[in-house]
Amino acid sequence: MTAQGPARAGDAVDPLGTTIALETTDGHRFELLACIPDAPQRSLLWLPALGVAARHYLPFAQALAQRGVAVFLHEWRGHGSSSLRAGRHCDWGYRELLTRDVPASEAAVAAAAPGLPRVAGGHSLGGQLACCRLGLDPDAFDTLWLAGCGAPYWRAFPRRQRLWLPLAYRALPWLADRAGSLPGRRLGFGGNEARGVMRDWAGTATSGRYAAVGLGDLEAAMAAAPVQVRAVLLERDWLAPASSLRYLLSKLPKARAEVTTLDAGTLGAPADHFQWMKSPEAVADWFSR
Repeated sequence: MTAQGPARAGDAVDPLGTTIALETTDGHRFELLACIPDAPQRSLLWLPALGVAARHYLPFAQALAQRGVAVFLHEWRGHGSSSLRAGRHCDWGYRELLTRDVPASEAAVAAAAPGLPRVAGGHSLGGQLACCRLGLDPDAFDTLWLAGCGAPYWRAFPRRQRLWLPLAYRALPWLADRAGSLPGRRLGFGGNEARGVMRDWAGTATSGRYAAVGLGDLEAAMAAAPVQVRAVLLERDWLAPASSLRYLLSKLPKARAEVTTLDAGTLGAPADHFQWMKSPEAVADWFSR
């Protein structure tokens, strides 16, 4: 692990973030983006949504840094600063994301902001994988923040969506297998996604259980985690409705959860799955209360 520029509590906050260069045990290289205020009160490792590069969360990270949170934006394998791109000869799944990449970021956070209360969280798939991280290490962090997040299980969605979701959940991994990776940009769902990621994601979407190839079932350890949860629902977010969040939280029965729903008037932007990222003040307010 090497750092570019200062990455420690007490430094001024760079509006573009500080980059921390990381390399995992299998040679994957990526950059962790850090926004660290003077005298931070806690640290946050934030996991992006499927196909979203870390840099798109810089406005959110800056808003939280102004509220005393040292924010570290993880980069998913295959996107943004990652040295890898998914393809027929380059594949991975949740196992690599959860046992190689996220632990590398966790270690960097611990080194850059030692001694602070640990928060992890994420947007959409990022929030789900933060929950799954508890399935591997129930003590990985003390508090969980979720935004626009819910389980993809088809039965956890409103009735009108249940009519077509099972077909989509089978079609996307099939297409990824045929093409070598999911062409998400062309489909309007995710980015260029690895076949293994899509298989693991679709496994939860069809079965309702969190498990992954090479990791097995994650839910027993998730259920044992006594984590504090703060979650934000977006009023017009059909990708993560309240029912899907409730289903996700049911996997954390020992969690103490607080949930709020934000509308367009509160956000100052459309209250959908992605627009809050451009107008994150209300979300940052809720998390940092």
